[in-house]
Amino acid sequence: MAEVLVYVDHVDGAVRKPTLELLTLARRIGEPVAVALGAGAENTAGVLAEHGATRVLAHEAPEYADYLVVPKVDALQAAVAAVSPAAVLVPSSAEGKEIAARLALRIGSGIITDAVDLEAGDEGPVATQSVFAASFTTTSRVSKGTPVITVKPNSAAVEPAAAAGTVETLAVTFSEQARGTKVTGRTPRESTGRPELTEAAIVVSGGRGVNGAENFAVIEALADSLGAAVGASRAAVDAGWYPHTNQVGQTGKSVSPQLYIANGISGAIQHRAGMQTSKTIVAVNKDAEAPIFDLVDYGVVGDLFDVVPQLTEEINTRKG
Repeated sequence: MAEVLVYVDHVDGAVRKPTLELLTLARRIGEPVAVALGAGAENTAGVLAEHGATRVLAHEAPEYADYLVVPKVDALQAAVAAVSPAAVLVPSSAEGKEIAARLALRIGSGIITDAVDLEAGDEGPVATQSVFAASFTTTSRVSKGTPVITVKPNSAAVEPAAAAGTVETLAVTFSEQARGTKVTGRTPRESTGRPELTEAAIVVSGGRGVNGAENFAVIEALADSLGAAVGASRAAVDAGWYPHTNQVGQTGKSVSPQLYIANGISGAIQHRAGMQTSKTIVAVNKDAEAPIFDLVDYGVVGDLFDVVPQLTEEINTRKG
């Protein structure tokens, strides 16, 4: 059976959930071979083996932390040369898509970005994408070279499957370009204790109807009761009510959680483009004609300041 390279997104050996989703998808088209780079790379082996990685190609070097994406591209190119995989899978983060694009160019292959599903095909892996603000679903495959595919978080349920997970050292020679852009400083982001927006299983968002930065506490309380991430519409972000890092939409972040709760959001196409692939969508809006209601699975016509606190209280009561 052909092998499939899976780029591992981890922090000091702690593997992030999108990588485990990729391993699940990779097993549909071949045998997953994980590529773990940077500090703690070998420490990822246990979790990767539990989720189907037959091998873990690991390489630790200061270049991965000291410079931008090119060292990682060098390593993936070396892994492609060593394995001759049926495909290369990368998480669809901003960095992941840049790595994938650079890799595809280097190895002369086609690339598919933001896939939401992946299946085996007679002529190679077939990827499903949601396009044009999720108005259409397309299936496509790479027709030249080794397919390089980025997959959106929450596109597949994580399914453990024990495998060998044998750790092997990947031989990497860094190119001249690898040290072209140096990281000169890092400022840790203040932790909210909430999950990362693009990876969260549940997202609770607020829009223009929240009517002020101080009122986002109502949205945050609901999110915390559900263990959810907090999102915001462009209108709320532009008004300065919530940080741009939490914006959901075409010019913000694209999310695809199991549950998306939109509060005081009208449902403009800009916002829909970033959340329309969510599995279940709930909206609270006092305007019964708001476009968001054309999209939802469940809609509540009402003032969010009446509805949301009651919902939060009910959730906390049931948890207790």
